[in-house]
Amino acid sequence: MTERKPIEYWLSDMDGVLVHEGRPIPGAEEFITRLSRSGTPFLVLTNNSIYTPRDLSARLASMGLVVPVESIWTSALATAQFLSDQRPEGSAYVIGEAGLTTALHEAGYILTDIDPEYVVLGETRTYSFSQITRALRLIEGGARFIATNPDPIGPSTEGSLPACGAVAAMITRATGVDPYFVGKPNPLMMRTALNRVGGHSECTAMIGDRMDTDVVAGVEAGLETILVLSGVTSKEEIDRFPFRPSHVVPSIADVLPMLGERSGASAGGDLPA
Repeated sequence: MTERKPIEYWLSDMDGVLVHEGRPIPGAEEFITRLSRSGTPFLVLTNNSIYTPRDLSARLASMGLVVPVESIWTSALATAQFLSDQRPEGSAYVIGEAGLTTALHEAGYILTDIDPEYVVLGETRTYSFSQITRALRLIEGGARFIATNPDPIGPSTEGSLPACGAVAAMITRATGVDPYFVGKPNPLMMRTALNRVGGHSECTAMIGDRMDTDVVAGVEAGLETILVLSGVTSKEEIDRFPFRPSHVVPSIADVLPMLGERSGASAGGDLPA
């Protein structure tokens, strides 16, 4: 493998990397603390569009993970920025919660079900059949279909839940219209994350627990990629994919030796990828 530049910027997924089922993963607190104390730029990324960054910061703090609001980047924020760039001060019919509606409002969007320019689908724990019906009829009428993320399932303390990607598939099946997914693995979200952290691809690492979103997003953005096995992807599943992470480690605790080291060198606990 070609030796890369030292890692100066860190991007990390949240669920499955830093937290799992409402609890911090061992090593996550030290990881965040060491980055903060050293002044190393970092960003926590999540495809979850339910919460605002302020909400997520408070939830993480309750678990002992002190992550500033400005160090959190969600698919809701990326979606709002994308739509604002495409059609400033536009209109959208939104299925989602406060994280998405707040981001769109702050981007200057009008939320309406009367002839909107877009239908925007996000995450929610209370998908409504009437809302989905309204969405598909608006799409049939010409509204453009946007979705925050392609994840088919999401985690909860009770088990898996149907997520944005699964509901989007239902709307697509009914309308024949595919959505444009803004969240990971769309390189758009990674580019906006890099811009926010001020990083460059050749000296930035992406840590994730999913091959199909986190790792592929990092690979396509030219980042150093680290797969942790504390989330949804098992070691046995890695070879099913045509791309490979730069490193495979059991958890975020095994990333700690990489802080301040050259990323081209294997970290302690690194598994064969």
